[in-house]
Amino acid sequence: MPYIKVGEENSAPIELYYEDHGSGRPVVLIHGYPLNGHSWEKQESALLETGHRVITYDRRGFGKSSQPVTGYDYDTFAADLNTLMETLDLRDVVLGGFSMGSGEVTRYLGTYGSGRVRKAVLMAPLQPYLLEVVDRSVLDDTMKAVVADRFAFLKSFLDNFYNMDVLGGTKVSEQAWQASFQVAAAASATATLKCVPTWGSDFRKDVASFDVPTLVIQGDKDRILPIDATGNRLTGLIRDLQYVVIEGGPHAIGWTHPELVNAALLDFVK
Repeated sequence: MPYIKVGEENSAPIELYYEDHGSGRPVVLIHGYPLNGHSWEKQESALLETGHRVITYDRRGFGKSSQPVTGYDYDTFAADLNTLMETLDLRDVVLGGFSMGSGEVTRYLGTYGSGRVRKAVLMAPLQPYLLEVVDRSVLDDTMKAVVADRFAFLKSFLDNFYNMDVLGGTKVSEQAWQASFQVAAAASATATLKCVPTWGSDFRKDVASFDVPTLVIQGDKDRILPIDATGNRLTGLIRDLQYVVIEGGPHAIGWTHPELVNAALLDFVK
């Protein structure tokens, strides 16, 4: 299995697991919390079928990547992404992030620039600055829930991730939910906790620096990152912005509404 070294913790390397498939112009996809790169499977298959090279990877602490106890901040996450981009010598890239993965895209462009990037995709984004409209106590309470019972927290989180009370059995099967829970439960307990404060990162300077065409796509029923606190506030902040709202879409629109997400994504990357 392919890994890229991004650091060290005591006697062990910190490595990111990645997958690199197909040919053509590269698309790098970064997953959301608390899943892994495979959560992009419905978008990956569509991109591969239309002649793109698709690279996914697992963020440190999640999936098959190393699970250190350090490095859970967006400067480090962006540095990890930069190491991947440089190691694979990726150029003319469409850089896409879902949910927490939108932070890597944003901080990478804000820190390293767009020399290797052609376009950007933010799906169910964190940006621009959640704590402008959401009280910090929400993040504090989330951390308390993770510490008290990580698995009970993940159950509740994933129920709202997919809007299971509305879409369960139609847009989301019980088996798909269980698969997500298994991935989430296998993640580092430290990462599951330490990633929560990063959701309050201030990305306003990063998005102001964007100089590539950007697609923002979000469900209007997103319970994890409500659209009025995130996507709707990006209009006017990103110069070259295409904004697609999925009616009835939850946070996990890539799984629940793939036909609409893929149509917008493929039209944008072509």
